[in-house]
Amino acid sequence: MSDDQAPTVRASAAAGRRLAGTAPEPGVPKPDALLVLDGVTRSFGGLVAVRVDHLEVQRGAITALIGPNGAGKTTLFNIVSGFDRADGGRWWFDGRLLTGRPAHRVARDGLVRTFQLTRVLPRLTVRENMLLAASGQRGEQLLPALLRPLWHGQEREAGHRADELLERFRLGRLRDDHAGTLSGGQRKLLELARALMARPVMVLLDEPMAGVNPALTQSLLGHITELRDEGMTVCFVEHDMDVVMGISDWVAVMADGRLVAEGPPHTIARNRAVVDAYLGKRHDEPGTIQEEP
Repeated sequence: MSDDQAPTVRASAAAGRRLAGTAPEPGVPKPDALLVLDGVTRSFGGLVAVRVDHLEVQRGAITALIGPNGAGKTTLFNIVSGFDRADGGRWWFDGRLLTGRPAHRVARDGLVRTFQLTRVLPRLTVRENMLLAASGQRGEQLLPALLRPLWHGQEREAGHRADELLERFRLGRLRDDHAGTLSGGQRKLLELARALMARPVMVLLDEPMAGVNPALTQSLLGHITELRDEGMTVCFVEHDMDVVMGISDWVAVMADGRLVAEGPPHTIARNRAVVDAYLGKRHDEPGTIQEEP
């Protein structure tokens, strides 16, 4: 084992120990839950997109949220992060009631998210995209903006953090390029780096590997595990089972808007409810979990 792999292995083992003894069943309480959802529902017309009775996300762990297309995973992310409103239910983040808060306040509370389709401002530079994500900037307020000494130091600090994150995500050489010129994989890296500008406690990643080439996929995986190693809580939606089984400490499975299974990766891989969700209830042999075409 190389020296750079050892911290990740130790952090993964620590997360596993914290979850040890947690029953692999839907809605199970966690030893140290950071995010708690209770009775969350969302419908679009006659379609029930989300009906989650109870879900807890463990602090300091990587939790994968999986399920077939249309299971309600992204809708759930949208609700929790303030980009959509639930029809019913409540949810708490770090002990604070988060129900109904708009996205900017959710982010200010320490919960940020990325999107399946990256959202960058293409005519701004990579660095400018980063600076826009810095929170609590006094220079953005009318009266303080007239007095530069009040916000100049804060602006300089945000610039230093942006540069550090761009170097960390190997985007430093592109800092002055327009974001619209980046490849799909580079945009994913930029969006993750930009999310960290707010110094979040937890990040929600919606299909971070979608459309990313294998080399950048490995880079993204490394960054995600590093976040966990540093104490951050990560919850991500993903369809690639190799990715899910490779980096997750815990897996939650949705189907038809409901939470149908939870557990460590090795138990989820052979869980009958998961096989049914992906392959249909008439499937006789568990085999390998694959997404339907």
